[in-house]
This record gives sequence, C-alpha cells and structure tokens, in this order.
Amino acid sequence: MSRNDDPQFWQNARRHLVRYGGRFEPMIIERAHGSFVYDADGRAILDFTSGQMSALLGHGHPEIAEVVADHAQRLDHLFSGMLSRPVVELATKLAGVAPAGLERALLLTTGAESNEAALRLAKLYTGRHEVVGFAQSWHGMTGGAASATYSAGRRGYGPAAVGSFAIPAPYPYRPRFERGGVYDWQAELDYAFDLVDRQSCGSLAAFIAEPILSSGGILELPPGYLAALKAKCVERGMLLILDEAQTGIGRTGLMFACQRDGVTPDIMTLSKTLGAGLPLAAVLTTAEIEETCHERGFLFYTTHVSDPLPAAVGAKVLDIVARDHLVERARIAGARLEAGLRALQRDFECIGDVRGRGLLLGLELVKDRATREAAPELGAAITRECMRLGLSMNIVQLPGMGGVFRIAPPLTVSDTEIDLGLDLLRQAITRVLAAGAR
Repeated sequence: MSRNDDPQFWQNARRHLVRYGGRFEPMIIERAHGSFVYDADGRAILDFTSGQMSALLGHGHPEIAEVVADHAQRLDHLFSGMLSRPVVELATKLAGVAPAGLERALLLTTGAESNEAALRLAKLYTGRHEVVGFAQSWHGMTGGAASATYSAGRRGYGPAAVGSFAIPAPYPYRPRFERGGVYDWQAELDYAFDLVDRQSCGSLAAFIAEPILSSGGILELPPGYLAALKAKCVERGMLLILDEAQTGIGRTGLMFACQRDGVTPDIMTLSKTLGAGLPLAAVLTTAEIEETCHERGFLFYTTHVSDPLPAAVGAKVLDIVARDHLVERARIAGARLEAGLRALQRDFECIGDVRGRGLLLGLELVKDRATREAAPELGAAITRECMRLGLSMNIVQLPGMGGVFRIAPPLTVSDTEIDLGLDLLRQAITRVLAAGAR
C-alpha cells in the first residue's frame, strides 16, 4: 500500500481545507531538494515548474536555508515603522541591478500585493483611476490586481474596479490581425487603444503588463511591442507597470525581461523569483514618482512590509544569481531545453508551437497543426501521464487556445535533469497517443 493513501490525511484535508482552484494531486509531498520533490513513498518527481514558478534556485538551497535559520533566531519580523539593515541592503541591491531610474523600492510579500501597491502609486501619481491590461493576464487575486486579471476568476464575485479595461495580448501563433499573411501586431495594438480611448472617461492611469504572459499561455510580447506600448502610455499620460513576477531575476536569460527591448517602465513589480520560493515581493519606481506620491500621502501600511527575514533572503538570492552566473546559465540551459522541445515538435504532430525565452518556455498542443484546433483532453492526459512517470508539468487551458505547458525549471537545473525531463515528456506523449490510437 502506498504511503500516499493515508486515510486520515485525506479525510482531514477534505474536512478542513478550502479548495482554492483546480484539484490537488493524489499524493503527499514530504520533502523537496534541488530540482525534485519527493512524495510519501520517497518517489522523486522532477519539478519543471519551480514550485509555483518561484523556486529560482531549486528547493532547499543551503545558503538560503542558512539565512532563514539565522534570521528566524535573530531578526525575523518588526513593527512596520522600524527599519533594519536587510531591508535597506535589498533595496540598494535592487536599485543596482534594475533598469536605470528605478531606484526606490517597497518590500512586500506576494505578487498580488506588489501589484496592488503599484496600481495605488499610479492612481495617486496621475490623479486618475482607469487601468488597462491584457485579456490573458494574471496579476493576482486581490481587489485591484484581480480587476486587472482577465485569464480567470472574474465570474461570480460582483463588479470589478470601475475603469478596468482589457486589450488582446499579442499571439503570433493565433494572429487576429494579418497583413500580407504576416501577423500585424501594430495594427492590433492601434485598434485596441482606439477602443480603449472610446470607452475611457478621460482618466487613464496605467497599463499593467507581463513581458511574457505566463498564465495566459506563455505569450511573449514581440520585439518592438513593448516600446510601442510605452509610447501609447506616454501619449495618454499613463504610467507603464511591468509585472516581472515570473520573468525577473534572470529567468529569461536577462536580469529582467524588459531589458531585451530597452524599455524602462515607470513601475516594476517583482515577487516569485525574488524570494526563490519564500514570500517576498517588491515594487520598484523612480525617485520622482515616489517623492510625488509621498507628498500626496501614499499609504500602503501592511503587516509584513519591510520584514527583515525575507529581505535578507532576497539579498542572498541576488548575490547567488550574480556569483554563480545564473542569468547566463538561464540562456544556455534554456537553449538546450528549447532545442529538445523543438525536437519533440518535429516528431509529434500534436505539438503546434514552442515559444518563450530562457527557462520560461511554452509548448502548445493541438489536435491538428493545419487548423490549430485546441486539444484540451490531450493536454490533460499528457499531464497525468507525466506525473505518473515522475515529471511535474503545469498546463494552461484557456478558451481559444490549445493546452499550453508552462515549463520553468530552476536556474540551477543541470543538463542531465533537462534531458531527463525531455525524455519523460517524450514517453508521456508517446504513451498517451498510443492509448488513444487503440
């Protein structure tokens, strides 16, 4: 009998846990180390999503564990009006690696919280309230962040914040605008903002965007798009907020994904990767925006703002990423992973597209490459088979697209582990297709 089949555990789980989306895997995870998690039977499962896309340095990194242990005993949590050395150290280090001008930091706990703070800064600074985002976006499940989240979770909770608008995210694999048979994202963007202008009451405050929409299906903004988007914001007196929760701190092969385009946002939010799996987030902005908002009474006083323990973890994460050349490693390992995924694409007709950057890649499944018809059942079956084989994969299934695997192993992943993941994925696809053919 499997130790995962613990009747008391599952009875307590059913009786006492609030289910918050999706379903729970039918296993009990007892420990995690490096690129693997281990269930109650001791079975190793290769984690190709870095936990919740967050364990940038793998699980149980010894130096992170040492920082946590030290600060848990010595300096963990403070009254929010007190400052500590780890907080100032992390803010200083972030200013040193962020795009030029983003020199003021607010340290928080989650991505949703950092996006809430960013939206409040933008509204206070501009004196406006309307917020525009992508229709495939995910920025969090709290009030303002949820109002700017369109990929899921909007039904049944009453009205979103007044002034919430959405435009389609660029999707080259399924283009809506074409010119001469080529995807015309500029025409799509122009048309989208024409609609925004017609709906706006003249109070546009900000556009919030992910450089790569992860929960939206690894939709990457094409080269030139981010600069064009920034220009649209400048024309309207809006601020550009970039949510780099999943793309920041080296994952795409650059410290921040926006650096590929040479575009500096007015506000940047970080979370997930900054804490390498621990709850830490940050809002970065310019001195001018921070000074103005402070003069106007900016308020974001939360229980765990500027806590020293997570700040110390964030500082150590930045040190390790720099010392171990993990930004470069993300480029090299990402190229190996992408080459393996493209080899699978050549061998399996059900793989319609491979996309993304560095160690944040997407693989879209379809029933037919010619029609690009979605294949949600196939994606779900492959996901289950991957888990049976010992590979944890996350698949995004949204209306209008096929199932898209989000693949984001830790930056510390080895070549051997990448090859293992590719082999397990190949086995899973082969088995599922064979079963379907019988």
